[in-house]
Amino acid sequence: MASQSMEVVAKALEQQMLQSARIVEEKLDGELEKLERMDEDELERLKERRLEALKKAQKQKQVAVIDEWISKGHGEYREIPNSKSVVCHFYRESTFRCKILDKHLAILAKKHLETKFIKLNVEKAPFLAERLKIKVLPTLALVKDGKTKDYIVGFTDLGNTDEFPTEMLEWRLGCSDIINYR
Repeated sequence: MASQSMEVVAKALEQQMLQSARIVEEKLDGELEKLERMDEDELERLKERRLEALKKAQKQKQVAVIDEWISKGHGEYREIPNSKSVVCHFYRESTFRCKILDKHLAILAKKHLETKFIKLNVEKAPFLAERLKIKVLPTLALVKDGKTKDYIVGFTDLGNTDEFPTEMLEWRLGCSDIINYR
């Protein structure tokens, strides 16, 4: 009984698939006939329309890329403004502790406008990271008057725990006189 109902279902499915194949085949045949009936002028117009569509799509891609570059500051020639105090976070996207530090630095950057807070992905600037001997991530370079005054490497100075409070980092930056700690 079950095998008979499976056969019925299989036959019905086969009929549906055949019907679908016939419909698709008829549409393709119609398109082929249409193409075969076209004269050279019609074919040339079809090619031109297709070429224009491809050119338009390519131009849209180029505009999108250029817009992205401009949003990232490409196309500008300017000096990076000098800041008396800078906290530079050397990080890697895949490093969990770098994300922890990001959260704290975002809070402190809003609170301490007297200091410029920046971050640099070491994977995109390996020469600089190597030159500054950045080996452990996260690392903060604390720059005062254009000279590296201090480094905070990892979380050792912050209680040696992932759950340190923002105030601990604020205190540590204050000890290096990079922020106005009160």
